[in-house]
Amino acid sequence: MNETDLPLSELQELSAIKQAALNYVTEAFAEAEFDGLDADCMAQAALFAAFMELVTTYGEEAVAEYAQGLPDKIRSGGFSTSLKH
Repeated sequence: MNETDLPLSELQELSAIKQAALNYVTEAFAEAEFDGLDADCMAQAALFAAFMELVTTYGEEAVAEYAQGLPDKIRSGGFSTSLKH
């Protein structure tokens, strides 16, 4: 099951939960930067922690398949916060 299989009301709730989670991560980055940690170091640690959690939840093969789609998502601007030129 993926997000497109859910009723609209559940999609909105899931979206709110994901936004709350992203807010927590963003706040952790800001606190780390305030404490003098490099943003790149935080990003690497966050990716490692995220993939550890995903592997624990879904297993290595499922996460590897998911990760194979990341280059296209990155190139298409899926993680960009500004407009592409």
